[in-house]
Amino acid sequence: MGRVVGLGLLGVLGLIVVIGIAGAAGRGGGADEDSGASDSSSVHNEAKSEVRSDSRDGSGDGAGGTGAGSQAADFRSCVDKNGTATEKAAVRHITKVTGADKRNNILDAPEVFTDFSGGLTGPHQGEGKLIASAFSSCYESDNGLVTVYDKAGQILANGTF
Repeated sequence: MGRVVGLGLLGVLGLIVVIGIAGAAGRGGGADEDSGASDSSSVHNEAKSEVRSDSRDGSGDGAGGTGAGSQAADFRSCVDKNGTATEKAAVRHITKVTGADKRNNILDAPEVFTDFSGGLTGPHQGEGKLIASAFSSCYESDNGLVTVYDKAGQILANGTF
């Protein structure tokens, strides 16, 4: 009898969790679209927002590639202004940055793609950590996690910002 009641309560609890997750996912899509550039501009200080102005006004390619005004170019420019020599050398290997233009300060997860190889245990793990560290110097979030990938799509490093 106790086992049946316990499993029944566990099933009800699981149903409540699933409904809560579905409700949060439904509300999260609208909040992400609405927050857009106004949240990202309020987070940056004046020097850092100058670097990003091209991607916000639409003159960039928007794809996160390496063209002028792209998220990768914005990130490289910020590191060139404020980073150390080793950070500057590491960001030269960035091929693409996604998710850095829209943040909601709740769960921000930008991705940085590089031409390094080897993943977490490879020879370029240190450079990956430098890129993640440089990202936290250029961007701010209440709860952000940047992930750096190698050219094969394996995680090279990650860090909070």
